[in-house]
Amino acid sequence: MLVSLVHGLQTPANHPVILNKENSSVDCIPMSESKPVALITNALEFAGPPAVEALVQAGFQVVVHDVAFAERQAQEDYQRAHPEVVVLADQQPTGIVEAAWAVSSRLDVLVSNDAYRPIHGAIETAEMESLQSTLDRLVVFPFAVAQAAIPRLITQARARVVFISSNRTRLPLRGGAIPDIARAGANALVKSLSIELAPHNIPVNAIAPNFLYSETYYPKARFVDNPKGRAYLEQTVPAGRLARPEEIGELIHYLATMQGTFLTGAIIDFSGGWPVAVTPPT
Repeated sequence: MLVSLVHGLQTPANHPVILNKENSSVDCIPMSESKPVALITNALEFAGPPAVEALVQAGFQVVVHDVAFAERQAQEDYQRAHPEVVVLADQQPTGIVEAAWAVSSRLDVLVSNDAYRPIHGAIETAEMESLQSTLDRLVVFPFAVAQAAIPRLITQARARVVFISSNRTRLPLRGGAIPDIARAGANALVKSLSIELAPHNIPVNAIAPNFLYSETYYPKARFVDNPKGRAYLEQTVPAGRLARPEEIGELIHYLATMQGTFLTGAIIDFSGGWPVAVTPPT
């Protein structure tokens, strides 16, 4: 139903649009059909904001999902701030992909930007609900979005898939079993999906950050404004700071627009040289 509504509209270009499957409201279509379409999940969190900015600047029609967009007010607030993008209300993976496809009958890039505040604690006291919710957000949801997107991606001449995961498993923290399990699973998904899509010339790669500024993981108040937080970064990260959002935006831009397809299945370390061993005492 949503697809037929979208295709039947004749509306001015560059007009804000919110696609809302629940109430079947489609304000208008903001793009020419010649633009490549990039779908970005969880646009408000983690690498979502720099991904949106980078791909808009690269000339994509950007379509965004976020769990907050289940609320109409959040959709409208984001749309006012980003009139150049298409905001999706859909929360189910199949609905997200089909709504993105409905914008212009194409899907060229999927940026699976998956974020969930880490739940730390000893395994013996961990709640199974915490494990399940983390897996749902960081493994099950991106798996389902990728599964729904595959038939659409393989119809495009130059489709690309970029996951934003984590390299936290390179140096596990005590009490980090739940987020470590989820991130390891997501990185394994990237490898498996790259194998399946390689015959279709669709590269699938992940950027695995640590110490990237975001309010989800490394909030400004704790790691930028606080002297103790800055000292921790200087001691722990060889680069001595948090990554700036625009720096990961550059890498997302590259992976979304690169000409070749032989770089696939890569889990790209994005952590300023971390981890590094502690200097031994003299």
